[in-house]
Amino acid sequence: MKDHNQNHAAPQSPAFARLQSHLEQAMAYQTALILLEWDNETLAPREAGPYTARVQGTLSGAYQSIMTGDEIRRLLDACQGEELPESARAILREAREELERLECIPPEEYRAYQELVSESTRIWAKAREDNDFEAFAPTLEKIIAYQKKFAAYRAKDGQKLYDVMLDSYEKGFNMEKLDRFFGKLKEELVPFLHRIMESGVEIRDDFLVGDYPEEKQRELAHFLAEYVGFDFDKGVLAVSAHPFTTNLHNHDVRITTHYSDHVDSSLFSVIHESGHGIYELGVDDSLTQTLIGQGASMGMHESQSRFMENIIGRNEAFWVPIYKRLQELFPSQLGEVSRQQFVAAVNKVQPGLIRTEADELCYSLHVLVRYELEKKLVEEDLDVRKLPGLWADYYEQYLGIRPGKDSEGVLQDIHWSQGSLGYFPSYALGSAFAAQMYAWMKKQMDVEACLRSGDIGAIVRVLREHIHRYGKMRESRRLLKDMTGEDFNPDYYIRYLKEKYGALYGVE
Repeated sequence: MKDHNQNHAAPQSPAFARLQSHLEQAMAYQTALILLEWDNETLAPREAGPYTARVQGTLSGAYQSIMTGDEIRRLLDACQGEELPESARAILREAREELERLECIPPEEYRAYQELVSESTRIWAKAREDNDFEAFAPTLEKIIAYQKKFAAYRAKDGQKLYDVMLDSYEKGFNMEKLDRFFGKLKEELVPFLHRIMESGVEIRDDFLVGDYPEEKQRELAHFLAEYVGFDFDKGVLAVSAHPFTTNLHNHDVRITTHYSDHVDSSLFSVIHESGHGIYELGVDDSLTQTLIGQGASMGMHESQSRFMENIIGRNEAFWVPIYKRLQELFPSQLGEVSRQQFVAAVNKVQPGLIRTEADELCYSLHVLVRYELEKKLVEEDLDVRKLPGLWADYYEQYLGIRPGKDSEGVLQDIHWSQGSLGYFPSYALGSAFAAQMYAWMKKQMDVEACLRSGDIGAIVRVLREHIHRYGKMRESRRLLKDMTGEDFNPDYYIRYLKEKYGALYGVE
């Protein structure tokens, strides 16, 4: 493998060079943990779980020990007053934040928590399979208790615990800002959705469900990932129950999908995860294997995946060069279906119970439900056993439907089993970031012409120039402002959705 360490050795500072050596040791443990997590989600046998969890606990403990050691603390202090490039200053910022995050947690608690979340995903998966929330509830209670304890360790004077958790995923978006954001979505999109559902417009989509052979779906998945720009010399595509993307660095990026009788489910999950993957592949080599050699935030990451999936992938112009390929793969299913019918079908608005299968308009309302529940869990000490009922009530209020069982309600997402409280809002923020980028991009170039000609690369190059190459060097709000000329503005997202789906359904 090519040695990339030389790429980030530019700062001529003895203290920084020594710090980098320690950080590389820490990142080696992180790399091992990522590989174990990948294996856990793709190929590991069921009974491996408890044993792998102990290994993960040991590795996590070693990582914490390095990152909170006296030497890293001393070197961080030594580097503080030095003149360093932007990338080095960003590495110092991330290292300092990681030190502060980890040093307040007793090592025995940190290791116990890592073992808990490693095993909890299997407990959740079994509970979902058995449609039994009660079987997962005690584990969820422990995870929430740990998360609240860890947040309390880190909270600054007067800072709310949920704000601490939110800051881990998207800096600059606390409850005050998110309440305004989600309040605007609730005010604008809930009544708009009701008008669409009452419009009387019927869009046929029955042809998306049926006997779609898995081997043909695999062929399509590889084609689409490569078509939008995923580099299989630096990445792989595997199968998992819950599609995801992970990476060791920008020369080893891994995406997954799943296959079912709903061809659009796999198809768009591949495009979505490819968006994540292309972001990681686009990080500049000078940042490889450093603390900033990855995406800026969860929200910015989601902006790239949803930009690719929805703004690009559900655009009719995207299918002009390649729809015939789809028909050739599935002649009996799609041979008589026109491109226009297909595109209308994959944009059909139909409130459903499953977030990952949600249409573009309904998607952020699914996130709204989770945001409001997380606030109650953390800030109001909601009893976890009340979650299924409250979940169903919120779905009825915002989407007009109620789940009939836990597996399609409160147990559908893996995130809480992984301890990812505060993660969900980044999905809605990412969609809004993407819409703002798209509005700006349309002023710079003819996006639809690029899609019709099959030149997805021209679009990816713009994203790489303004977003991807910076990795985590700059925070998401700065990246958005540097690219579009203004701070985050959710009005672009609401306008995008209303214009697109208003035209499709003939409503205002």
